[in-house]
Amino acid sequence: MLSYRQPGAILNDLEFTVPLDHAQPGGAKIELFAREVVAADRIASDLPWLLFLQGGPGFGALRPAGRESWLDRALQDYRVLLLDQRGTGRSSPANRQTLALHATAREQAEYLSHFRADSIVADAELIRREMTGGRPWSVLGQSFGGFCAVTYLSYAPEGLREAFITGGLPGLHTTPDDLYRATYPMVATKNLAHYERYPQDVARAKQVARHLAGNATLLPSGARFTVEAFQSLGQVLGSSTGSQELHYLLEDPFAGGELSDDFLYQAESRLSFAAAPLYAILHEACYAQGAPTDWAAQRLRAEFGEFDAAAALHGDDPLLFTGEMIYPWMLENDPVLRPLCAAADLLAQRPSWPRLYDAPRLRANDVPAAAAIYYDDMYVPLQYSAQTAATIRGLRAWVTNEYEHDGLRVSDGQVLDRLIAMVRGNA
Repeated sequence: MLSYRQPGAILNDLEFTVPLDHAQPGGAKIELFAREVVAADRIASDLPWLLFLQGGPGFGALRPAGRESWLDRALQDYRVLLLDQRGTGRSSPANRQTLALHATAREQAEYLSHFRADSIVADAELIRREMTGGRPWSVLGQSFGGFCAVTYLSYAPEGLREAFITGGLPGLHTTPDDLYRATYPMVATKNLAHYERYPQDVARAKQVARHLAGNATLLPSGARFTVEAFQSLGQVLGSSTGSQELHYLLEDPFAGGELSDDFLYQAESRLSFAAAPLYAILHEACYAQGAPTDWAAQRLRAEFGEFDAAAALHGDDPLLFTGEMIYPWMLENDPVLRPLCAAADLLAQRPSWPRLYDAPRLRANDVPAAAAIYYDDMYVPLQYSAQTAATIRGLRAWVTNEYEHDGLRVSDGQVLDRLIAMVRGNA
């Protein structure tokens, strides 16, 4: 164990070995990385544990710089464990280099099928027993981490002391098709709000799209930069500063009649999946329960003609950016994903997936729980979150439009503070 100090906190780097497939504990193993964080002045205290589950899927946990953001509030009451969920961060990686060790796309797909919320919760339970001596711990789940927390409440509630969920109450029976039929209109609304705030961006976005339509363009990595790829920059529109980020990106995209190097490098930083390949590969699978996903975002897009760029390229309509949607061409375009296209397609056609949530057990829940539901959440629709909140017995829901999906990160601890107060009956 490596121990070191940051302002106001002591950090310990930890490693764990877990089964790839928890149904076969004697089979292949993978490594998990987690970082313990404790307040410097409470290092000797017997504090309860708080497990943090990051959003995603496919992103490593927070890399803290002392007591920043929500972590400062958490460290007042807890010893925090920042878990790099399987395949992310410093845990055993799952990317084009490591997956190349599996001989066929089918073997790659089978390997990747063990990287959803059910496996993450099983990992957490093994770690909990080692870290707490068997005592229950608390969990804080952001976005996809909240999905994992609901899976935890479904299948291992005995491991939980309390649960805090932010922007991450999934529909218990929501299919990927249901999800995109709800989110495409929400993304369109975010687009219109962006253009109302920055009307000059209507012409700028169309100018870029027309250039891309008429000129074969590559990003610095060699990925094809198409109109559809440009539209996918709208994924940021659901965050607190996303509209501003998109506006500044569009502020000066050309140099000498071509898209500038600065613009292309900034676009690539937002489009590449190099830091989180699992996000693209497993995004729809993290919603799957039963039937194949069959590239739902791509199929459902045809139902929403306003996202067809042709109306903007050849007419007066504004170009609409898309949101948190993964399309097959993304894997074909991105060099870090291209070798995994066949495996990703097998996952999209997988005939059945295990259930992630147990509604009867959630209706009998006795774990104290609170959830922040963001009224305007572009990624996790209010309608499904509200239904789930009503299903989980004893869960207290806070519905607010004060924050966007990233409220936990940007609220300087206020969102977590309110959830803690709600669980304790103080709010």
